Amino acid sequence: MIVKEIRASSILNKSKIYDYCLNPYTGCQFNCRYCYARLFIRRFSGHKEPWGEFVDVKINAPELLKKQVIRARKGKVWVSSVTDPYQFLEKKHELTRQCLKELAKSQFPVVIQTKSELVLRDLDLIQEFEDIEVGFTITTDDERVAKLFEPHASPVKQRLMALEKIQAQGIRTFAFIGPILPGSPEKLVALLEGKTDNVLIDRMNYMGSIKGFYYRNNLLDATTNRFFSEYKNRLKEELRKRGMNFEVLF
Repeated sequence: MIVKEIRASSILNKSKIYDYCLNPYTGCQFNCRYCYARLFIRRFSGHKEPWGEFVDVKINAPELLKKQVIRARKGKVWVSSVTDPYQFLEKKHELTRQCLKELAKSQFPVVIQTKSELVLRDLDLIQEFEDIEVGFTITTDDERVAKLFEPHASPVKQRLMALEKIQAQGIRTFAFIGPILPGSPEKLVALLEGKTDNVLIDRMNYMGSIKGFYYRNNLLDATTNRFFSEYKNRLKEELRKRGMNFEVLF
């Protein structure tokens, strides 16, 4: 793993999904096989290393954010869009925590999305926000499949426990099922019940390299349109049956 400390020129950037996105790191130690960022981040960052083998630490992120929020129109900030804000390096550098402190001072609305239970460390700060949501990407109920695709993220069981703890504090939560990975939609919904306020369902646009990954791991059927259609229908049916809020994004 090649880790470099850099100084960024901007940290609060426009987003097509929310008003802003905030990425304290470039690159991600979790190395999820399906991550769309692996398609373009190397091109824009100048890295030649494979995705998952480099991380740039934006050491000036908090001070930069402090200056930017003064000038910026208040809007919802997505933490993060192309990296996990709670990857392992966050434990040492605390850039996400320091940025949250700045956003709490100005009370910018925030959406945190992660695959790491490390977010629990920042519950004290999260509770200072008037408008905040915390979500976990949970793609399958099957730990074996999760390990194949998300080799260094927190296990599904730990994500679910963290989600439940956060919701118990009265903080809005969501589960993002994206991409849809092999498993049981009924079991996944049962695991989520009572732990989240909303379920967001996405789908995966498969890259050629990922299709090859499916072949090698005997998961070929999951690349078909029929798989997505049937899985989504079963997810929606189970969510309706249990009276859970959900939204299909794409």
